[in-house]
Amino acid sequence: MAFRLKLVPDHTDIDFFRWQRLTFGLSAVAMLASVIIVAVMGLNFGIDFKGGTTIRTESTTAFEVGDYRQALAPLDLGDVSITEVFDPSFGQTQHVAMIRIGTTDETGSVTPEQLNQVEAALKTVDPEVRFAAVESVGPKVSGELVKTAFYAVGAACLGIMAYIWLRFEWQFAVGCVVSLIHDVLLTVGLFSLFQLRFDLTTIAALLTTLGFSCNDTVVVFDRLRENLIKYKTRPLIDLMNLTCNETLSRTIMTAVTTAIALTAMLIFGGDVIREFVVAMLFGVFVGCYSTIYVAKNIVLWLGVKRDWAKPGEKKDKPATEEIPAAFRDAP
Repeated sequence: MAFRLKLVPDHTDIDFFRWQRLTFGLSAVAMLASVIIVAVMGLNFGIDFKGGTTIRTESTTAFEVGDYRQALAPLDLGDVSITEVFDPSFGQTQHVAMIRIGTTDETGSVTPEQLNQVEAALKTVDPEVRFAAVESVGPKVSGELVKTAFYAVGAACLGIMAYIWLRFEWQFAVGCVVSLIHDVLLTVGLFSLFQLRFDLTTIAALLTTLGFSCNDTVVVFDRLRENLIKYKTRPLIDLMNLTCNETLSRTIMTAVTTAIALTAMLIFGGDVIREFVVAMLFGVFVGCYSTIYVAKNIVLWLGVKRDWAKPGEKKDKPATEEIPAAFRDAP
């Protein structure tokens, strides 16, 4: 017999909405606290959002990013990001790196003296290194990137809302979007609280988190709609509890497997992708929480259509399956 891992029993009867007002209230307080933290502490913007200088280096010998980082550490340049560039078109002796240095003055660029210091420091660990290109990003361009990032997140939320509206009903769309706003605000609040670097990579993580959270919400909503068709006379809160229990195994398995991969990236991925992984890892758990305790609470309070019978189908058709005993005597 094949071994099957079970994180939850096949049948559960957890009352997820026993403390619905408390859980939704805590979520509302957390969202408000995140807004206050961001307003007071601000965000630790990376080079993408505050300006800086990007240096493209080339060398005929292989190098280690860690050696480059150690060579630049004594220069005290502030926010420095170093990544190795890979491309199939590169020759065997072509080794490229991208070095991004945060702004050091109002112009958003590194001074010529600092560039000379950087080049001299790199040559101590790689004598063959040379600067192929040097580009500066000023505060004006960075400000436009901030607006573009905000628009990207907003457009993603609106697109998801339109999809849910067309796929289900407007109550589901409102619940889904509120849960997505909840996820974004809490993640941004976390970055502000711990002053983690916030750059375009973090925006990519936020958009990925929105997709993960939306997928989990759609799965639960789809099962809820099936139960609404099957049990036409049961109270909505009972059907929501039933739905959450039926999809609990899928939700936990998806979240745990994703978290395992992200945890490995957090431990072994290094400093370059740390903020991306933190945003994703936090977003996975917050997304699972918001699906039940934010999105479904909204739908519960707004009410929802109880019959999706197809044209020609009798609306008073009896259910083909009895509701589980755990939910029969619910008030």
